[in-house]
Amino acid sequence: MKPAATNRRIGLLAAVFLVLLAAALGRAVWLQVIKGPEYAAMAVRQHRETVVVPAGRGTIVDRNGEPLAIGKLTTTIYANPRQVDDARDLTLAVGKHLGADPAELYPTLTDRSRGFVYVARKADPRKAEKLEKLGYAGLGFYPEELRFYPQGPVAAQILGYAGLDNKGLEGLERSLEGALAGKPGSQTIVKDPFGRALDVVETKTETPGKDVRLTIDRQIQANAEEILAETVRRWSANSATAVVMDPQTGAVLAMATAPRFNANRFPTTRADRRRNRAVTDTYEPGSTFKLVTVAAGLQEGIVNPRPSFRLPPSLKVADRTIREAHTRGTERMTVRQIVEYSSNIGTITIAQRLGEGRLASWIDRFGFGKSTGIDFPGESAGFALPLDQWSGSTIGTVPIGHGIAVTPVQMARAYSVIANGGTLVRPHLIDRIDGTNVAAKKGRRVVSRGVAEQMLSMLRGVVVEGTGTQAAIPGYTVAGKTGTAAKIDPDGRYSTSRYVASFVGLVPASKPKLVVMVMVDEPRGGIYGGDIAAPAFREIARFNLQYLEIPQDAPKTSSTLR
Repeated sequence: MKPAATNRRIGLLAAVFLVLLAAALGRAVWLQVIKGPEYAAMAVRQHRETVVVPAGRGTIVDRNGEPLAIGKLTTTIYANPRQVDDARDLTLAVGKHLGADPAELYPTLTDRSRGFVYVARKADPRKAEKLEKLGYAGLGFYPEELRFYPQGPVAAQILGYAGLDNKGLEGLERSLEGALAGKPGSQTIVKDPFGRALDVVETKTETPGKDVRLTIDRQIQANAEEILAETVRRWSANSATAVVMDPQTGAVLAMATAPRFNANRFPTTRADRRRNRAVTDTYEPGSTFKLVTVAAGLQEGIVNPRPSFRLPPSLKVADRTIREAHTRGTERMTVRQIVEYSSNIGTITIAQRLGEGRLASWIDRFGFGKSTGIDFPGESAGFALPLDQWSGSTIGTVPIGHGIAVTPVQMARAYSVIANGGTLVRPHLIDRIDGTNVAAKKGRRVVSRGVAEQMLSMLRGVVVEGTGTQAAIPGYTVAGKTGTAAKIDPDGRYSTSRYVASFVGLVPASKPKLVVMVMVDEPRGGIYGGDIAAPAFREIARFNLQYLEIPQDAPKTSSTLR
């Protein structure tokens, strides 16, 4: 072979090598310089993983520090299906230790299109630890909090519920989300090529939520719930509601509903059982509303407790004829007797002297037809007919508690006006957040102290010799008012078989420390508030007086009242 041909071949071979070298260099530059940061990040991602660590939710306690809603430590287990090397074996292990359904879990662990899947949320830490020790590739573990309600059914309708992601879904858990929910942290974990955790290289600490102290007293709440449950059972009622409130401050010590439910079983409980009926549901109050009419008449100077009225057995108001609850003839009654015996005719007579405009104004002053501003979500404002919509017969129905809708907490607040000397306070459930007192709004005066004392005296007569004698408590004076109201049927007429029975009482009547309101919806076998709601009031109030160690103000009645 000629030297020239040999040189050409050598040159060609050298050129090929140069091209290959250039290509290799170019590829190296591309990989290390151009794509280097991207591939480096990919390598880090393959060996590092950042996991969000949820923050602990604040604890909810009662006014004495008893826990009502707490965080329970659990472990959440997740997997990267791309790193799982034996999905079948892992599925069987998870099923054995955690009770997971293999038929549901196996397809999830074999879905390599996903880089993160939950294996178990909020599992028992001891069981999770046993699974972790098996060292399966692709598995990860982090601590997570499970919301737990240690008192079970106590105050369940008030507390509401925090879901699987620890987010408040209902009740105070929802309305206090901003305070209770903390800020999540994170952990960066280094893993081996098989996806097993080797070390935690970076931690961002989570910020726990704030603790909340309520005005609710666990013992008072639990007692009220038990008595309501017994009342519902005894009278085969649809439901019952009670409110126990400090009339001086508006602090709610109990807000009970029956039937009740276990807060830890919230997701499987019907929505109608979860409602806090004291705040969300309305009813026609009947005779308990007469407080407004009589107090307005006293404050306006239209009437006073002593003079008597000649009252016929029935009264025609526009197109309606209104009668007493019990048949009687024409009688003379003082304002005190009108209150004590719950006279419809007497109350309407006072209302007619007041006139429509002034009565409507007093209904507004007592806070009806608008929300109380209680710190609980979903409060109903109730309903009070605007004055420009009153008909000729309204002056005969509204004064005795018909044609108006109220909530139990509104009615408790109205009676607090009489209990505290004439001031309309704002009911509240929140005492402190993160150790800081929640300032209660100052109340506004509704009636004079003198009128409040006159009303209190007359309401004592209701229990001593009027319609509320079954509310009497040995050793204590009691003031209060019974209420019985027919419900409206679907045809728009008042029912002859469905009623609401209620009683609102103040104890001790000499200087009231508590307002206790009881409402029973659709009792069977009886309809009157004095027969159905008053005994429930008596049992709730008697327990509270003893529990709070409130001194007797009528010790001589201890042996005469049983």
